[in-house]
Amino acid sequence: MRTVIFDLDGTLADTSGDLIAAANFCFREIGLGDLLHFPKDSGIALRGGRMMLRHGLKRGGCYDEAEVMRLYPQLLSAYATSIDKYTVLYPGVIEAIEKLRNNAFVVGICTNKPEALAEQLIKRLGVRDYFSSLVGADTLAVAKPDPAPLYAAIERAGGNAKRACLVGDSITDRDTARAANLPSILVTFGPSGEEMAALNPDALLPSYNDLQNIVENLVT
Repeated sequence: MRTVIFDLDGTLADTSGDLIAAANFCFREIGLGDLLHFPKDSGIALRGGRMMLRHGLKRGGCYDEAEVMRLYPQLLSAYATSIDKYTVLYPGVIEAIEKLRNNAFVVGICTNKPEALAEQLIKRLGVRDYFSSLVGADTLAVAKPDPAPLYAAIERAGGNAKRACLVGDSITDRDTARAANLPSILVTFGPSGEEMAALNPDALLPSYNDLQNIVENLVT
């Protein structure tokens, strides 16, 4: 079957508010106060927990990679306790996925968020049943941009790796699709949306209202 695989953070949902809150919890614990700010730092937040910690510690004048690694488990723990306080699905997500499914597509998720947290989040958002697969950063021994997680997401969804595409919001997603020899679609409505065209994906997605037409042209 034809398959559309989605990234999660910054693609299906704006998770930046809860991610920033978790990072700031870590910074307060070591006496630095809130070093990241919503929505100004949303683009940083959507690049992952370690990236937030690096940026925050640099702002606090005490960056050290060992400290990033020490704080990362604390960040994940803080995030798990308040994973959907501020997080919202982007407009039109549900309608777009329903339309895909009604037109003989299967859909799944391939994210660099740890699998358990991704599972927790999409259940809390009430959308778990829409997705036939979920592959996280730790599901396999490798993560995006290695193509293996994308292939796994397609296979677990019951799809065809030769008739699939990846919808994402970053150079990591574009590189993952390229490594898998599949089309990439990058969203332009996120905090880094103006940067997506320069990455030369196979298509740009300004709104979920446009998704069906785009994937019909890319996945035959």
